[in-house]
Amino acid sequence: MKNISNQHLTGERALFKSCDLAVNNSIFDDGESPLKESRNIEVTDSVFGWKYPLWYSSNVRVSGTAFLEMARAGIWYTNDVQITDSTYQAPKGLRKCHNVRLERVQMAHADETLWWNDGVELVDVTATGDYFCQGSRNVYAKNLQLTGNYGFDGCENVVIEDSRLLTKDCFWNCKNVTVRNSMIVGEYLAWNSKNVRLENCIIQSEQGLCYVEGLTLRNCKLIETDLAFEYCSDVDAELVSPIVSVKNPYNGRIVAPSIGKIIFDDPAVDRGATTITETDKGGRCPCFCRVA
Repeated sequence: MKNISNQHLTGERALFKSCDLAVNNSIFDDGESPLKESRNIEVTDSVFGWKYPLWYSSNVRVSGTAFLEMARAGIWYTNDVQITDSTYQAPKGLRKCHNVRLERVQMAHADETLWWNDGVELVDVTATGDYFCQGSRNVYAKNLQLTGNYGFDGCENVVIEDSRLLTKDCFWNCKNVTVRNSMIVGEYLAWNSKNVRLENCIIQSEQGLCYVEGLTLRNCKLIETDLAFEYCSDVDAELVSPIVSVKNPYNGRIVAPSIGKIIFDDPAVDRGATTITETDKGGRCPCFCRVA
């Protein structure tokens, strides 16, 4: 493998189509697409300071490196990307890639980042930005700290564990989402999605968990969550905190210590198709739905 060290690399396509190359202690500056079409690349302790550094590349390993804000749209159409112990400050990064792994990465401007990828693993990642991870498939995240609205819109096959998501409209239009041991704060959670499972989670959401087909909650807390489960089908919810209000679920079962208000005001919704149990009231439900 060829080595490049302690270099200030400038100009467009500075290392175009490089193969079997290790770059360390170097700066990429003032020139687009420095490593476009590259193969088998290792970058350590370096700085990317300009746009489009890694497009149409494969087998890329980056560690101890900074992507500055001007390194926007940094990694697109690239396969087998691993970034560790790095700071990624640029927006619109990592799109239409296959097999992406980020570990111990800070993403300060993660707007429109991680779009339309297949195979994403995020471990100990902190990200701030709207529309994070839109349209990606086969996503796994552990200890993800996300701040920014519209996270994971249109994703499929998502597993998230031990994370904190402060994001309005999270998990919209998704299929097959599992979240465990996490906190989710944001309005209108998971609308228009299919097969959503939440385990041991703390959730605060205005009108959250509506229009979901196949919704399972186990040992979850809904903090100040109102008008939940509207037009949800196949609900199976076991909650360990009170719910402010439940509105017009299509069918299923809901178990909670208490529910402030149970609303069935749509004549097209069959109240008898949903079993509601308020455990602090001995299983009584102050409405005409079925009571366990």
